[in-house]
Parts: sequence; C-alpha cells; structure tokens
Amino acid sequence: MEKFKFNRKTDELFKAIISLKSVKEAERFFRDLCTIEEIKEMSDRWQIARLVNEGLPYREIAAKLAVSTTTVARVALWLNNGAGGYRLVLDRQECAS
Repeated sequence: MEKFKFNRKTDELFKAIISLKSVKEAERFFRDLCTIEEIKEMSDRWQIARLVNEGLPYREIAAKLAVSTTTVARVALWLNNGAGGYRLVLDRQECAS
C-alpha cells in the first residue's frame, strides 16, 4: 500500500476549504466537490467522533447512526491515535460553546 503524502494539490484543496465563510458556502462547495454518498459518509464519521468523545458506547452509536461497529471503532482509533484533527476541532467547538 502506497503511503499518502500531502502535497501542493492537497494544500490547494485545504486552502479552498478554509476560505469558506459560512455553512451555506461549505454546503455549495462540498456538493460540487463530493458525491452525496461521500458527504453522508463524512457526516457520519464526524457524528461518530462527537459521540465517541461524549463517551457513548460503540454499539449505541452504531445503532443511532445506522453504521457498523467496525466503522465506529475505526473512527475512535483515529480520534484517539490519529493526527489530532478530530481532537483539534472537538476542542475548538467545546471552547466556542
């Protein structure tokens, strides 16, 4: 399996994303960029991360979101041992509340 590396193309994508100024702008951009299924999958992953962070049991999360426990476990793994992206945003949202 080839190791992924961020590069100029990915940097340009992320710069485009951080230039968005509202949820409506993000909805328009991601609808053009992604398929409906990709948006649903990313939305599910974000909800899983939030619920794992709240301490809900994996099976309860899986049932609530109609996803597999494997998906919940995978998101939890990245939440707890990933690059820190989930944690960064979760912490920022907690501070903003």
